[in-house]
Amino acid sequence: MSTDEAPPLGTLRIVLPKGVKAALSGRRLKVTGPKGSLRREFPVEAIAFSCGPEGVELKLLLPPERKKAKALLHTWERHLGNLVSGVTHGFEAKMKSVAAHFPMKLSVKDGTLLIENFLGEKFPRTAALLPGVQATVEGEFVLLRGADIEEVGRCAATIERTTRIRDYDPRVFQDGIYLVERAHPMGN
Repeated sequence: MSTDEAPPLGTLRIVLPKGVKAALSGRRLKVTGPKGSLRREFPVEAIAFSCGPEGVELKLLLPPERKKAKALLHTWERHLGNLVSGVTHGFEAKMKSVAAHFPMKLSVKDGTLLIENFLGEKFPRTAALLPGVQATVEGEFVLLRGADIEEVGRCAATIERTTRIRDYDPRVFQDGIYLVERAHPMGN
C-alpha cells in the first residue's frame, strides 16, 4: 500500500487505488469507493492525518524511534488499509453450524438470522445483523458479507453468542454456530 519512495521517519503514505477518495473532517476520515463509503473517527492525538489527491499521509507526532509510537502508527495504517479494502472489495466471514443432536434450521429474515430447533427448543433463537452486513445460508454454512470488517466480525460474535449452550456438558453437546474463516477481503 505504501509508495516506493521512502517517506521521512515517522511518516507513512497510503496510496489510494483508482476510484477511491478520502476526505478528512476534523478527526473523522471518510473513504468512498465502488462498494460504498465508510467513516472512521481517529481519536488519537499522537498522529496527524492529511488527505491529498495521491492518498492519505499519517505523521507521527511522538518521537518516531519509540517502539510504542511505531506500533501506533502501523496500527492506524492497518485501519486505513481495512477502510480501503472495504470500499473496494468488501469483507466476508464464514461460519459453520454444528448440530449433533437435533437438526437445526437456519434462515435470514428482516435483518436477523433465525435459528430454529436448536437443541430441540420450541422457540427459535435470533441473532440481529448490523446494518450493512448481509448474511446468506448455504447448507450448513453462514456467510457474512459487508464493507466494514469490524461490523462483519461483530455479527459473527453475536451469532456465536446466540448459540452458546448453558446447563449442558460442552464436551458432549458441541452444537452451535462457529466461526470457521475470519473476516477477510472478498476475492482473496
